[in-house]
Amino acid sequence: MMRAGFRTILSLENDITVVGEASTGTEAVAAAARLHPDVICMDVQMPDMDGLEATRLLTADPGSDAAILIVTTFDRDDYLFAALSAGASGFLLKNAGPEELIAAVRIVGAGDALLAPEVTRRVIERFTAGASVPAASVPPPLPLSEPLTERESEVLRLVAEALSNAEIAARLYIGEATVKTHVSNVLQKLGARDRVQAVVLAHRHGLA
Repeated sequence: MMRAGFRTILSLENDITVVGEASTGTEAVAAAARLHPDVICMDVQMPDMDGLEATRLLTADPGSDAAILIVTTFDRDDYLFAALSAGASGFLLKNAGPEELIAAVRIVGAGDALLAPEVTRRVIERFTAGASVPAASVPPPLPLSEPLTERESEVLRLVAEALSNAEIAARLYIGEATVKTHVSNVLQKLGARDRVQAVVLAHRHGLA
């Protein structure tokens, strides 16, 4: 019933096509390999293989570039952090309204992370716990494929403050499309899958 409701809600949108559904983690992984979706709405608790393990398998697969949105009944930090560690791009509760589900699919499909500022702070605190750098030491450099430009560094710092593309554009007095290009370049140079990983890297390496 829940899957049927999601399918109905999403299928009514002109820019969204539901290509399949699955009842277990194993089915989800197989369906993703067959259908190549842009976004996967993944539950946490499922028979056979849970959604967290399915997410790990999908994000580790070089043949899959689907953004994974965790949609769960449970507002638990352990699920949130495990999902993001596994490579999920968003985390949404099942009591969210239809508009929130639609917006969430669009957000992660566009390559952004679905995290409110307060959730981002929880993620940062968790991922950087035990990895803080002593005041007298120098943070290790970012693992970059090539150096960031000055503007890209500015954009990364603002992404690490949990600002949206629109907020970054307003802060830097540039267009939102330009911000999106800078964010894409930053993710590519960092080798980061999404904004969440970029935020964690920025904090771990002393950039934010």
